[in-house]
Amino acid sequence: MRSLVAAVAALTLLLLGAVPASAANLLTNAGFEGGSLAGWTCSGGSVVTSPVHSGSYALAATATASDTAQCTQTVSVVANTTYTVSAWVRGNPVYLGITGGPSTWNAPASYAQLSLTFTTAAGQTSAQLYLHGWYGAGTYYADDVVLDGPGGGTPGTPAAPGSVSVGAVTASSVALSWPAVSGASGYRVYEGSSLRTTVSSPSATLTGLAACSTHTYAVAAYNAAGESARSAPVTATTAGCQQAGLPRHALIGYLHASFANGSGYVRMADVPAAWDVINLAFGEPTSVTSGDIRFTLCPAAECPGVESEADFVAAIRAKQAQGKKVLISIGGANGQVQLTTTAARDQFVSSVSAIIDRYGLDGLDIDFEGHSLYLNPGDTDFHNPTTPVIVNLIAALRSLKSRYGSGFVLTMAPETFFVQVGYQFYGGAGGGDNRTGSYLPVIHALRDALTVLHVQDYNSGPVMGLDNQYHNMGGADFHIAMTDMVKAGFPVASTGQTFPGLREDQIAFGLPAAVSAGNGYTAPGPVHDALNCLARNQSCGGYTLRGGASPGIRGLMTWSVNWDRYYGWEFQNNHEPFLNSLP
Repeated sequence: MRSLVAAVAALTLLLLGAVPASAANLLTNAGFEGGSLAGWTCSGGSVVTSPVHSGSYALAATATASDTAQCTQTVSVVANTTYTVSAWVRGNPVYLGITGGPSTWNAPASYAQLSLTFTTAAGQTSAQLYLHGWYGAGTYYADDVVLDGPGGGTPGTPAAPGSVSVGAVTASSVALSWPAVSGASGYRVYEGSSLRTTVSSPSATLTGLAACSTHTYAVAAYNAAGESARSAPVTATTAGCQQAGLPRHALIGYLHASFANGSGYVRMADVPAAWDVINLAFGEPTSVTSGDIRFTLCPAAECPGVESEADFVAAIRAKQAQGKKVLISIGGANGQVQLTTTAARDQFVSSVSAIIDRYGLDGLDIDFEGHSLYLNPGDTDFHNPTTPVIVNLIAALRSLKSRYGSGFVLTMAPETFFVQVGYQFYGGAGGGDNRTGSYLPVIHALRDALTVLHVQDYNSGPVMGLDNQYHNMGGADFHIAMTDMVKAGFPVASTGQTFPGLREDQIAFGLPAAVSAGNGYTAPGPVHDALNCLARNQSCGGYTLRGGASPGIRGLMTWSVNWDRYYGWEFQNNHEPFLNSLP
């Protein structure tokens, strides 16, 4: 990297408007010497005259309990090229990084330099640099920021637009808006490589879209000199989704079909009609990495009273005739599934299909726990994961959905550790557990095919919510905060990316059916308070919903039907009528 003297000299030329062809710092107003935040898109902050690292100005930004005070700048880059990045920082924790790429941080008492390198991907034309603090940590300072390397685009082209926001969404349209770009004649909205519309003002409404379809857009500014790099992408799903014939509010339960435990065995024919979705627990692999999933009914020696396979299948057909859905659930606490190879991926598809076909099932539930999912070092972009166990699972589930069509029911039951904890920690960054947040890329990739996500609000430690407070199991507060995160979406740790929320009809939450079924049992009253808050924005106990009310919330999941029977059907009898009373 150039010396600091050379970097400052190049910056001075840039501000004077006389940049030689060899200038390498691609950032505009990189030292904030314009006396403003021109060129930057910031959620908070201002320029100050003290403390500075060099020159007359620096950035000062204060992270609050709900905002990290992020500042970003997007530049044009050349594909397959290594760039160096640095910034001088001081004060409270400050993060420097590239969206979708590496990051670093420090909290020095006096100015110290952060630095990193990144390499652009094949076909990449833009990169976004970010600086931000940490929630509630206070003020940080930054100065003399450098993104060093060859620039893409043409001199005189406008800067890339800042953060694009999604506005009104209907069954056939999505409204977008973004900050105006100085020097731009107009804007082009892209979906992938396709130009969707051209506008003269910083907003656009995309129309003629299919109901319940997901779209990802990016915006570029242009003028007579050419087109800017594109903005960071934003994703939106149109309304009008109808999910696989489920009731508006569903009661979902796991049936111990392949094993016994202290709750006793329940025959399929004896499952009450209150249960709308019945997950058969569990299909398990022949070995952790084989991908070969097997399911058999509980042996009679272990489960006295188990029905024959013919009676089991007949009972499934009777449930389906009543409009119920019966799924095979893969995994569980003992069923570790790691699809480390494409061979395991293909075996997973083949063996799961065989189970679905043999019993005539309606779909699949993914209950991967333990060490089934994790993220390799450097896999920080949940939009584009690279870890084989993640990539192969996504491909396998897409293949199954394609094979069985739109009526295929796909549900997931992750623990909070694999979803909401991704708000604070993602993968093994900072020496943490490489499993944190590892369901996020799977959920995101399958959001068009996903019928219901019912996170296990049990067997969990304290989890930080969007109010930046820790929430504990066992009360309405935990279910409200955890479910609101799934609806509203949330920033993913220090990656500079935000996980988009799901539709309300895709969201339920999971509970133990009784005190013996798992840690985190919640009495019926607080569960109803949580549902009233989430569906009606009532009984929220002081919590403010970031994702708004969800009158179409899908319902409740429980572990398990067997435990509910053991305790006299407490779960079913309390919650099924209440779900039916929701809007």
